[in-house]
Amino acid sequence: MDVDRSDQQYRIWLKEAVRQVQADANRSADTHLLRFPLPEHWGIDLYLKDESTHPTGSLKHRLARSLFLYGLCNGWIRPGRPVIEASSGSTAVSEAYFAKLTGVPFIAVMPRSTSREKQRLIEFHGGRCHLVDDPRTMYEVSARLAKETGGHYMDQFTYAERATDWRGNNNIAESMYQQLRKERYPEPVWIVATAGTGGTSATIARYVHYMQYDTRVCVADPENSCFFDGWLSGDPDVSCERGSRIEGIGRPRMEPSFVPGAIDRMMKVPDAASIAAVRALERAIGRKAGGSTGTGLWGALRIVAEMLAEGRTGSVVTLLCDPGDRYLDKYYSDEWLANESLDITPYAAAIDTFLATGAWPS
Repeated sequence: MDVDRSDQQYRIWLKEAVRQVQADANRSADTHLLRFPLPEHWGIDLYLKDESTHPTGSLKHRLARSLFLYGLCNGWIRPGRPVIEASSGSTAVSEAYFAKLTGVPFIAVMPRSTSREKQRLIEFHGGRCHLVDDPRTMYEVSARLAKETGGHYMDQFTYAERATDWRGNNNIAESMYQQLRKERYPEPVWIVATAGTGGTSATIARYVHYMQYDTRVCVADPENSCFFDGWLSGDPDVSCERGSRIEGIGRPRMEPSFVPGAIDRMMKVPDAASIAAVRALERAIGRKAGGSTGTGLWGALRIVAEMLAEGRTGSVVTLLCDPGDRYLDKYYSDEWLANESLDITPYAAAIDTFLATGAWPS
């Protein structure tokens, strides 16, 4: 038996699609490393890797590019057939961009609570939003739509950790270390990430281990997310009943792309603390950011406080994941906070006290 399934027209399309995705990377400059202002005499530097400057405005631009290259080179993405993704927003925005770039349809399966601005951005890039009432059904709905349409379910929650080259190739971790080379503490004591798929924390932690750095990696987890519980217990089957209020991070199940063994530390961050931190960021550097940035920043500030109390110096890095203008009706709305019964006052006071005195409230 000898079966040749070569398709010259498909190969021509595939070469052009891969070229388009690679050309996007070639056009894109690296993202900035911003300093969060801390008193000089503390001897501690805090940085935020500003992923909001990508063409689609978030950290997920890197992931979407990697997932598209992975899907294209595996032969999973085909001309004329839709790419379908389960997403709480930012990944879908970025994937809609790459779908338009390569000329394939795109459908985002997402919670009905996803911010209207994210839905608008997906539609701007030519994608379609398929809204579900229960975030836990996104996976099965996405798989069903792929089967019905003959399309490809991208499944970021499974493939995020393997689609990205964690050894280097200008991944987010390599970029951080390159930008820190001329700083007074070029090797950070801690990098604080958050987890949606878990792919970013896996990439950072693997790169740290591969390069034999002493940096430790902490993942800050919001309410209504099971990553912390799964990491603590070692149980991959943990779940929770509600979806996260901090869009882009926190999952109701342990996702396959989350790699617990690579992570040194996790902390549970109240949603009100995340929002207080993101508002403090605006006061400090004049930039609005999404709630996931606040989750990571709260964790980073706690670590800075620990270092200060122990008399240690060094640097800490966290992420500015996406811009705050996508969440004006949520994290920057006092009405939304009241409707969600979130009181950020004690957390905002804790941050202000710490920045003024160096003391972290117990």
